[in-house]
Amino acid sequence: MTSIIFLAVLLVAFFLALSYFGTDHSQVGRYITAKNARESKIGLLLNGLVKIPMQYIILMLGVFTFLFYLNNKAPVYFDSVKQERAYQTTYADSLKKLNNQYVLLQKISFTKEAAIVREKYKATLKAALPYDDVSDTNFIFLRFVMDYLPKGLVGLFIAILFLSAWGSIAAALNALAACTVIDFHQQFFNKNLSGEQSYKVAKWYTLGWGLFCILVAMFATNIGNSLIETVNILGSLFYGVILGIFLIAFFLKFIKANATFIAAIITELMVIGIYNLKIVSFLWLNVIGALVIILIACILQFFIKEKAPR
Repeated sequence: MTSIIFLAVLLVAFFLALSYFGTDHSQVGRYITAKNARESKIGLLLNGLVKIPMQYIILMLGVFTFLFYLNNKAPVYFDSVKQERAYQTTYADSLKKLNNQYVLLQKISFTKEAAIVREKYKATLKAALPYDDVSDTNFIFLRFVMDYLPKGLVGLFIAILFLSAWGSIAAALNALAACTVIDFHQQFFNKNLSGEQSYKVAKWYTLGWGLFCILVAMFATNIGNSLIETVNILGSLFYGVILGIFLIAFFLKFIKANATFIAAIITELMVIGIYNLKIVSFLWLNVIGALVIILIACILQFFIKEKAPR
C-alpha cells in the first residue's frame, strides 16, 4: 500500500512539475531571456535543483512555527485585525470570555480543551463578522514575526515579502498583457500596430489584468485551507490542460489547431466539474487534464478536416 501511494505521489508531482517548469510563463520567461540555448537549459536544471531545498525550507518554517507554539503560549486567534473588528461588535463580551478561558486552559496545559475553546472562539468570530473568512492559517507565521522578531527584522521581512510578491506579479501581468496584445488585439482589432502603439495598448491591458487579478484574489479566499494550497488548486485547474496543449504541439503534430482548441475547452470544463464534485484530490487534475485533452483531441482530429496553412 505504501509503495502504491509513493508511486501515485511521484506521478502527480511529475505532471505538476512538468507543467509548472515547462509551460508556466513565470518560469519560461526566465529561460527565454538567456543568451543562448545552453544557458537556458542550465537555468532550467538549476531551477529544478534549487526548487527542492527552497521548498523544503519553506515547509520547514511551518513545522518550526508549529513546534514553537507547542512550547509557547499561542494566541486564541492569529489575525489581530479581524479580532479588533470583532471586538467592536455586540459579540465582544463573548469573545473576551472565551479568550480568558483559553488563556487559563493553556496555563494548566489542557491542550485538547483549549483547542475546543479556540474553535468556539472562531465560531463566535464568524457570527460577529458573517461576511469575512475567519480562517487564520495564513496569519500564523505573520503573527509570529510581529510578536517575536526585533523591529528591524520585522521591517526587513515585510520589505522582502512585498518585493518578492511584486516581482512575481509583475512577470505574470507582463506576460498576460503581451499575450493579449499579440494574440487578440493585433489579430482582431488592429494588425498594423507600431512598436510604440503596442506598448501603449499593453499598458492598458496590464491595468485591466491587474484589476482582474484583484477581483479573483478577493473571491478566492474560501479556496483551500492556506495560501499555498489555494495557489496549487488554482494552478491545477489549468496546468494540466496547458501541459496537454504543449505535448500535442511537440509530439502529436498530426493533431491540428481546431481539434486542440475544442478539446481544450471540453477538457477544462471536465476538470472544473471534477474539482467541484470532489472526486479526486486537486493535484490529480494536472494528470487528468493533460491526458484527457490528448485523448479528446485525437478523437476530434478524425472528424475535423482543416485546410493546410498557406
